[in-house]
Amino acid sequence: MSLIQLDKVCKTYRTGNLEVPAVIDFTATIEAGEFTVLAGPSGSGKTTLLNLIGCLDQPSSGQVVLDGRNVATTPTRKLADFRLQHIGFIFQSYNLIPVLTALENAEFTLMLRGVPQQQRHQRVRELFALLGLEGLEDRRPNDLSGGQQQRVAIARAIAAEPAVVLADEPTANLDSRAGRDLLELMYRLNREQQTTFVFSSHDPQVVDMARRVISLHDGRLADDQRRKP
Repeated sequence: MSLIQLDKVCKTYRTGNLEVPAVIDFTATIEAGEFTVLAGPSGSGKTTLLNLIGCLDQPSSGQVVLDGRNVATTPTRKLADFRLQHIGFIFQSYNLIPVLTALENAEFTLMLRGVPQQQRHQRVRELFALLGLEGLEDRRPNDLSGGQQQRVAIARAIAAEPAVVLADEPTANLDSRAGRDLLELMYRLNREQQTTFVFSSHDPQVVDMARRVISLHDGRLADDQRRKP
């Protein structure tokens, strides 16, 4: 069974009397262990698709099925628990908690899962070393640069080793070298732990490294290319 199934998915947003189609009749399946990028210009529907896959939004029509669960018919509480246990998010706006330190933000999902404090600290400090965040553990988000905040958000997303990581423009605020280092870290997690990654991006580095490129145009599937590992 596919990890992610999207069948004739449509998403329309309404503003007053105006209807704006964001995703139109989109069908695709993503298997466990894939390293996939949703590519396309701004406004093509990439972020909307990520939100639908991540159970943060519901389709206007069609079906989204995650690991055998139909999102539309699964109770809200069970969806929330599924997200906690199986999905890591890297949001374009970071979504860090202002009153928490960088370390506390990064270990937040582990805390919600009930992981002991010492184990949480060790895991996050290892990730901070890989992401160039050593020495910033006690800083709060407002005391970090945009790139540093993004790396804290990335650490939070992968700390709990989720089955799937959804990343919205993960390299947008990183220089080319930091972006490359991040992608190599994610690629290693994909190979060694079979973590499924689904990115939205128009960064050539991300597109070049992806093993599958799903291209969107005006909310529709334009192309779907698979590459050899």
